[in-house]
Amino acid sequence: MAQVLLKREENIAIIRVNRPEALNALSRSIIDEMDELVEEVMKDKEIRCLILHSEKNFAAGADIKKMVECNEEEARAFLFSPTYNKIADLSIPVIAAIEGYALGGGMELAMTADIRIAGEGAKMGFPEITLGIMPGAGGTIRVPRIIGEARAKELIFTGDVITAQKALSMGLVNRVAEDDHVLDEAMKLAKKLAKRAPIAMAMAKKTIKAGQEEQSHNKGIEIEAANWAKLFTTQDQKEGMRAFLEKRKPDFQNK
Repeated sequence: MAQVLLKREENIAIIRVNRPEALNALSRSIIDEMDELVEEVMKDKEIRCLILHSEKNFAAGADIKKMVECNEEEARAFLFSPTYNKIADLSIPVIAAIEGYALGGGMELAMTADIRIAGEGAKMGFPEITLGIMPGAGGTIRVPRIIGEARAKELIFTGDVITAQKALSMGLVNRVAEDDHVLDEAMKLAKKLAKRAPIAMAMAKKTIKAGQEEQSHNKGIEIEAANWAKLFTTQDQKEGMRAFLEKRKPDFQNK
């Protein structure tokens, strides 16, 4: 039985871990399967949005049994970062729909998303410090950029597990939904994003990332200006503006 599933609903893809007996804890083999599915999503130009969602529990960390006796070289081989980077670098928007536990490597997976929606009963955190390690799949890099250095240090240093409302107040998640409607909320948002101009969406995502990584404020503005101007070479730009002037909904063709 597959440990990771890919489902398509029109132009929206959903990737979910299928290991309920272990609260969807992540293993090397699971990440390898996920990597293959991410590659599929990357190559499918019809997909406009990706949702990361697993039933009842998003992902309760990584498989400790597989890591406990690792040496340094084996630990490097176990790393999830290459796959997580692929998800973060997707040109389409990615939404994490978080139910139940999202801990350690599971929460780091959620942090690869552009937008996070958590259920009211979700429990999130980075408990690696209590195991004698630290986040190793992007947590120490992505989390400070999202919620700020001080709050990231508090989460990572304490290893505390926090509620959805606490995560919302910290900016770790974008919104909180009823537990039974987390995926519904994510789908509703995904359908909305899927109707937006895909080339402009990809350019906006690319530009935001470049701006976050660029230390010079003025250089960041220059990158934005150049990318903005490039969109005027697309058919979607003409369609979007003409639709506005003609008072109709645009029909974006990803061209």
